[in-house]
Amino acid sequence: MANCVRCCCWLLVLTLMALAVTAAVVFVRYKNNGGGFPFPAGVPDPKYADALSIALNFFQVQKSGKLVNNTIHWRGDSATEDGKEEGVDLSKGMYDAGDHMKFGFPMAFTATMLSWSVLEYGHAIRAAGQRDSAMDALGWIMDYLRPLTKITPKSPGSDVAAETAAAMAAASLVYKPINKTYSLSLLDHGERLFAFADKYRGSYTRTFPELSKYYNSTTYQDELLWAATWLYHATGNISYFAYVTGKNGKDFADLGNPRYFSWDDKRAGTEVLLSRVSFFASQGSDVVQDDVLGLYKQTADAVMCILLPDSETAAFRTAGGLLYVAEWNSLQHPVASAFLAAVYGDYMLSSGKTELSCSGQSFSPADLRKFAKSQADYLLGSNPMKMSYLVGYGERYPQRVHHRGASIPADVDTGCDGHEWLESSKPNPNIATGALVGGPYKNDTFVDSRDNVMQNEATTYNSALVAGLLSSLLSTSSLPQSLS
Repeated sequence: MANCVRCCCWLLVLTLMALAVTAAVVFVRYKNNGGGFPFPAGVPDPKYADALSIALNFFQVQKSGKLVNNTIHWRGDSATEDGKEEGVDLSKGMYDAGDHMKFGFPMAFTATMLSWSVLEYGHAIRAAGQRDSAMDALGWIMDYLRPLTKITPKSPGSDVAAETAAAMAAASLVYKPINKTYSLSLLDHGERLFAFADKYRGSYTRTFPELSKYYNSTTYQDELLWAATWLYHATGNISYFAYVTGKNGKDFADLGNPRYFSWDDKRAGTEVLLSRVSFFASQGSDVVQDDVLGLYKQTADAVMCILLPDSETAAFRTAGGLLYVAEWNSLQHPVASAFLAAVYGDYMLSSGKTELSCSGQSFSPADLRKFAKSQADYLLGSNPMKMSYLVGYGERYPQRVHHRGASIPADVDTGCDGHEWLESSKPNPNIATGALVGGPYKNDTFVDSRDNVMQNEATTYNSALVAGLLSSLLSTSSLPQSLS
């Protein structure tokens, strides 16, 4: 990312309204008061703690703007005038992948997942010495989410608006014990964004079709349910619960059909997050008796059943044991699924409901955790290639990651060109430590070539997912009863 990033032709834009409060100030306050999560830490697993520290480093690699306390020697300030023509500061945020573009839709998902990980496993993250790193990454993203490409009533973008609302609701819970004023500001913006997303419905890639070749949104319906669920946990407002269990839930959730969790489809995540209510709400309460909530819980059970390798409904996995859903960025789905499995197993364990039934077969929280560990261990090197797919972890990892900043020497001024290094067969001169590359083919093979974008490009949302998974394996969830 060094000098080459300063060139405007690498800049793309996309995000919407949010807040102008400085997250960095809040972060300093967090450091001074210890974070406000008084849960015992236990002893983190050193393997996963080490991998987590490496994974979180990629957020430092991907930062846009004027860098503060920069620890990446080959990085420099970049995009410092983003938003200047519109009179706003859009210099922060994070580059999506290796090509130095900023996309609000997956970036907001990254923030939501970072928040969820901190909420569930913040005590373990702190015990591993990584809480500051996680909060720094979250703050850098939340400080960016501001207007540039605008959605309007006539040009809607319900998916990106709702995902940003989800990020703000989730982050408001993270910051609640740290700085209540900032937390309330996040929540206010999140509620207003959600109202806008719901009232003026439409997909952002229909409004801006030129963006569909990058992150094409299949539908905005899942983001509306995802955002409403996070807002329910953040506010306790029953209207959000009614939203996801009423007509919108029946129309949008496709209940009864298990799906995989990703930046494009939030339904499995919503089902797990709503199952938290089923597991921990007071027995006899109105919400627990809700029939549609029960359907969300049943669908979450079905999601878990397709993940367990010994289940009769188990999904396809490679000979090496990796859950395999898609050829492009093949690690995204298994890592996201493993995080959900770890969280769901913790919910089961904490609530005392320790049996999961899959077509008559019985499974336990330990089975879900075993699956989650198997996917983490695979990407860390327990695979037929004997390769770690997390750059910087282990003795063998990809050397030619598709990443402009990592592949071009830091002292070279390329302008907007760079094909000389893109097409080179030499290892990258700079190591993008913490990058989780796309991953192997279904036969467990991997080609470490810079132009092999399908397998060898890393993304920030992958980093958020793997950070969540590794955090979940440090210990069990610290917040079994309530997120609010």
